[in-house]
Parts: sequence; C-alpha cells; structure tokens
Amino acid sequence: MDLPEKIKAVEEAFLHLDNEIAAFQSWSGLGCKIGCGRCCFKADIEATVLEFLPFAHYLYEQDQAFEWLDKIKTTDATLCTILNPLQGGVGMCSQYKHRGLICRLFGFSARTNKYGRKELITCQIIKEENANAFSHAAAKIESDETVPVMSQHYMRLHAIDFELTREFFPINEAIKRAIEITLHYYAYRS
Repeated sequence: MDLPEKIKAVEEAFLHLDNEIAAFQSWSGLGCKIGCGRCCFKADIEATVLEFLPFAHYLYEQDQAFEWLDKIKTTDATLCTILNPLQGGVGMCSQYKHRGLICRLFGFSARTNKYGRKELITCQIIKEENANAFSHAAAKIESDETVPVMSQHYMRLHAIDFELTREFFPINEAIKRAIEITLHYYAYRS
C-alpha cells in the first residue's frame, strides 16, 4: 500500500469511528462541555505515526509542511502543537478534522477489561456534570449496547500499516514523523 492509499484507509477508519461516536452520543446523551478541551492539556498524550498521516498530507497540500515541521522542531512544547487554547467552540483543536485517534476516542469509547466486559472511558467532567447520563450509558454498555471499543479501532489502524502503528510516541513526535514521511514520499515524486 503506498502513502496515498494508507492516508485514504486512515481517513475511512476515522470516518467509520466518527459515525460510531455520533451514534453513541445520540443514544447516551453524553458530550463534551463547550469550550472545555481540558483533556488536550495533558502533557503525556501519545499517538502513532499512522494516525497523523492525513494531517501531514493536508499540510503538504497546503504548502505548510515545512512550516509545521520547523515549528515542532524548534518548540520545546510537551503539549500538542495542534492545540489552540484561544480557539472557541467545543474543543481547542486547530485541526479538528485531522486529530489523532486518542483525541477521537477519549470520552466516547470503551475498553475491554480482563473479564471481557466493556467499560466506558470518559473524563471526570463528563462523569460529574452528566452523572445520570453517564451511569445510564455505563449500564447499557455493560449489557452490550453498541459503543466504540478502543482496541478495535487501534487494531483497524494496525491492519493498515503494522510498522507505523507499532510504536507510540509523544504526540508532537508522532506528528513530526508523519510530516517527515510525507515530505520524503513526495520529494521523489515531484
């Protein structure tokens, strides 16, 4: 599979996940608090390179890849470089369409525990401010209601490219590597 095919496959996987999340939000009534973005301020968020190939490709098409690469290399930031705390709206992601897998999953997915049961994973704010909806959703998930399951979506990406999903990096390193891969790919095709 060449780079454009991988990008298309990741975008399709993300579209599938976004549809699952929308269905989950519809029946559960759970959602992020407008203007929150608190989860984005964690310094230890990790991602794989593959999940940021669509963003890197977008940057390449917009002639912004070198600019972003320099920004990442010269900034000693532990927070995601896509984060824009001055942005209004639901979150603070300046590239919401191109956010990573964990950014899509967190708050609206489940993990499978050691007994094979699904457990809802969400943030403390959603749990506290929507306690009834959270409890209702958690109970329905335990009785097998449909919810995105983290491991299934990571495995879907893993099936696209084992090498680019084998290792997790700090989010800025994952973005940097995705940009470098994209620039390298197109350097020999121009």
